[in-house]
Amino acid sequence: MMENEPARKLLEKIQAGYSLPSLSLVALKLVDLAASESASIEDMATLIETDPALTVRLIRLANSVFFKTSSPIMTVEQAIMRIGANHLRIMALSLSLRDTFPMGKVGNMDYERFWRSSLYQGILAQTLAKSLSTCKSEEAFVGGLVLEIGFLIFHDLFLNEASVSEEHYFYPLAPLLEWERRHFGINHREVGEAALRFWRFPEAIISCQRVHSLDSSADLPSLAVVCEVAREFAALICEESMEWSPLFEKAEKVYSISHDVLSDILVSTLEEVENIADSLRVQMDKDQDIVGLMQKANTSLSELSAKVLLWQEHQQRTTPPSFDALQKGQLAPEVRSTLQAVAHEIRNPLLVVGGFAKRLSHSLDRRSNSWRYVQIILEESKRLESALAAMTGESTAN
Repeated sequence: MMENEPARKLLEKIQAGYSLPSLSLVALKLVDLAASESASIEDMATLIETDPALTVRLIRLANSVFFKTSSPIMTVEQAIMRIGANHLRIMALSLSLRDTFPMGKVGNMDYERFWRSSLYQGILAQTLAKSLSTCKSEEAFVGGLVLEIGFLIFHDLFLNEASVSEEHYFYPLAPLLEWERRHFGINHREVGEAALRFWRFPEAIISCQRVHSLDSSADLPSLAVVCEVAREFAALICEESMEWSPLFEKAEKVYSISHDVLSDILVSTLEEVENIADSLRVQMDKDQDIVGLMQKANTSLSELSAKVLLWQEHQQRTTPPSFDALQKGQLAPEVRSTLQAVAHEIRNPLLVVGGFAKRLSHSLDRRSNSWRYVQIILEESKRLESALAAMTGESTAN
């Protein structure tokens, strides 16, 4: 909702094209052609081939693991058939949109960081959509990719000045949107919605701009839900301060997505990211991102280890229950309640971290530093599982 008349008028101007970079004429013509019932695949191929760079990248995208093709795509017509005429237009728009902005760091804007996070959002959304079967995976990819695109335009409008030196982050999102509205009367998601509407993106993708968070009572479009979950898990990869357990717990409680499914989606995303990044000309370092994730996992395990140690010290200061008592459940109610609470607090995050590391281990080259780092996480997970089993009188499963 607009708070003032100047902000409303600015959004109207943006929706009419004010201050927006020009997308490829071929991409824009393709939108019209793809919407025409009389247009043929040959017509679209002829148009695309007038832009050699777009031709190469669409063929490369059609050959990527994104579309799981079994035979190589050699021509534009084959690429259109693989991608689908309807989805081709938003893929072409996305490629063109990426090309309108630079890479690297320009002033206080880190474009490389922005596109890296955006690409992870796109791939995570695409993989989530496939796994949950709640929306079209190709639309989910684009929805995730352009989710924060309004910030680039917002930056050019308001922040691209010497007096603004603060670097802004997209996670958590709410404080950033609040800061933008407080200082400028509008936020970058409102700018993004107006820009995407001018560029004639599908309404389903535009509507994702209006969803900033999720809760259990919200009745939201499936595509918006998928993109919001993808945004949070992209932050797990890209943001240094992110923690494992709260995010997985929220996903399972609010979105009903198990940690096993989410671990598989994360692994699949890391497997695909470099190939798709090449098509979009986004610089990625998958190994570095894996090491970053494992460092966060190691931090999480260190915190769990500290909790186990504190409980063990507590047991040593009191009269510990015998092993037989643990096995037979012959514990005082208050002891049993405390033990169960401690075990629950440790076991769930341990399953999340250990489960992801185990899945990731199968996809890595055993000669890589990433694989060796994952083995360290797995060993520490097993050690903590054994300690937890000893605390509760359970047997460990190998």
